[in-house]
Amino acid sequence: MFKKSLLVDMINRSSETPADRRNFLRGMGLLSAGTVGAGLVGTAAVQSASAATTAPSEASVLNFALNLEYLEAEFYCYAAYGHGLADALATGTGTQGGVTGGHRVPFKSKAMRYYAEEIANDEIAHVKFLRGALGSSAVSRPAINLQDSFTAAAVAAGVIDQGQTFDPFSSEAFFLLGAYLFEDVGVTAYKGAAPLISTPAYLEAAAGILAVEAYHSGIVRTLLYENDLSEPTNLISDARDSLDGTTRDKDQGITVGSGGRANLVPTDSDGIAFSRSPQEVLNIVYLTPGSGVTQGGFYPAGLNGEIATS
Repeated sequence: MFKKSLLVDMINRSSETPADRRNFLRGMGLLSAGTVGAGLVGTAAVQSASAATTAPSEASVLNFALNLEYLEAEFYCYAAYGHGLADALATGTGTQGGVTGGHRVPFKSKAMRYYAEEIANDEIAHVKFLRGALGSSAVSRPAINLQDSFTAAAVAAGVIDQGQTFDPFSSEAFFLLGAYLFEDVGVTAYKGAAPLISTPAYLEAAAGILAVEAYHSGIVRTLLYENDLSEPTNLISDARDSLDGTTRDKDQGITVGSGGRANLVPTDSDGIAFSRSPQEVLNIVYLTPGSGVTQGGFYPAGLNGEIATS
């Protein structure tokens, strides 16, 4: 049984607003008969009011992750199945938006189609899990652009020329390049968010999602290498580095050296994956470097929730 002090801390850090605390605990399966009562929730609210900090709440961090999972889930759902998330998985707080672009990829390889379907199912599961954990605190799916954003990113990276169109759903090769835009970012985003989460149950869940995103990234990077797509892939990697707003090289392509040696696991000199702050991640998904940006790129109206400004 959790000690009262631990439960109070979990409640305080689990919600964007005091009114959401009880719903958040219910969503995590922690609010049940005999576990925590109304008096404890009231105590948590009082302590929260006197212990406010500038750090984002854990619910804010999880909602930030949910925004990213919406994007990945929509991308892979369209690629694998030809449709987006069910309407019931798009509701929540904030302004709900639609999805522009997206259609089923004409897969020629059965294996590639299976890869896409498996990743799509994982991303749908991530959306369901985070929404269930957040309860009524969960943000709705923001407006997502899967059309113009990819073209803008490809032009910026030098993969295509100005005036051309990049449709990640038009072929297996373009699908892999489109997937690569997200996967490494997801890994660095979850690792970067780890220091913002202190509740063990939530940290474990985030670590589990990070591990799955790393598996996805490894699959995509391997397929890109096997299909001789290192040149455009490495251009996208350089573009992400130029967008994230830092001078440190936090991105790596899939080859190293002039001989085209494989670089399938991007790590630092200690063999550790890189981290990106939420603001650095926003710079990439908004396709705009710098600070103070609130929308653009894949999120034309911005993200929902507390963490939405680069």
